[in-house]
Amino acid sequence: MVVAGALANKPWNGGEAWVRLSYVFGLRRLDFRVYFVEQIAAAQCTDEAVSFFDVVTGTFGLAGASALVRDDGVVLRGPGEEALLDIADDADLLLNISGNLTIEPVFDGFRRRAYVDLDPGYTQLWFADGHPVNRLAEHHVHFTVGANVGTPRCGISVGQIAWRPTSRPVLLNDWPAVAAPAVEKFTTVATWRGGYGRLERDSVVYGQKAHEFRKLVDLPARVAVPFEIALSIDAGDDADRQSLEEHGWRLVNPRSVAATPADYRRYVQESSAEFSPAQGIYVETNCGWVADRTACYLASGRPAVVQETGLGAEFPVGEGLLTFRTFGDAVQAIDKVRSDWTAHAVAARALAAEHFDSDRVLRALLEDAL
Repeated sequence: MVVAGALANKPWNGGEAWVRLSYVFGLRRLDFRVYFVEQIAAAQCTDEAVSFFDVVTGTFGLAGASALVRDDGVVLRGPGEEALLDIADDADLLLNISGNLTIEPVFDGFRRRAYVDLDPGYTQLWFADGHPVNRLAEHHVHFTVGANVGTPRCGISVGQIAWRPTSRPVLLNDWPAVAAPAVEKFTTVATWRGGYGRLERDSVVYGQKAHEFRKLVDLPARVAVPFEIALSIDAGDDADRQSLEEHGWRLVNPRSVAATPADYRRYVQESSAEFSPAQGIYVETNCGWVADRTACYLASGRPAVVQETGLGAEFPVGEGLLTFRTFGDAVQAIDKVRSDWTAHAVAARALAAEHFDSDRVLRALLEDAL
């Protein structure tokens, strides 16, 4: 197997690193030989980016089973071009996370290619507008973490692509349930606006996480518990930063607390629970998206209170995983978790084992992909 995805493209983002590592090591647990490949644009290929790639692959023993390739075909890390072509030719499957790998002739060398969509709504709307979306149509099978995509529950047109639902794989041994933290706090790790901006289609404007957070700015005044966000926010959004802090949100720099996979795991597990809204587009399309971050909180025995995106149609909610649509719903869900934290912590771990265990998730994916 070859897993393609972004590490160097997302430097010092421990959570994003776990997303790719979970596929690599989850497949290894199923006794596959797995090679990791990342494609990066020349403009993004900074010393910082390459350094992060080296740190992650070195820490996790992937230095001899990974490659970093520039979009002009130059191999920066790993084997030479001919050896990379041999790897593609030998592989049973390319698992292409967000379509990271597109360059010829490497992409064309795989006899079976599976696309894994992590951004339901964006991917489908871009494709419907005629964008090639990382050679999307040239994959043999298409998976999405939007559980409702392609069903009547979801307001996204999928065209000719047959999207198959898949869950977020979590390595349960690497994300054990841990004891209650010494200090109670609800946390999350977030980017204020995300990477894509707002989308408009058929007179509908799809929003970002910032728009959903603003609806909840008064929450710390209503619930007597610390709320903390490891928040990536641009200087141009200083008014929002100030508003959050004035309303009682504690903001910390994600580079300080979640830069590496180890840092990220520590931050999640030192929290008592997650609280987070979602990107507006996930909410408005009812696509059934659930965050990889939320899956990690749950696996750690940390209850999660997250905005409803239609995920209640596929995942059991109410114990361990609680969802909200309104401000009042959010207050009630947080109060419910605090009233019996231990029961919700146990339920969170059980839900993760049932729905996000990498063994289960990846076996199901491979049955469809091969």
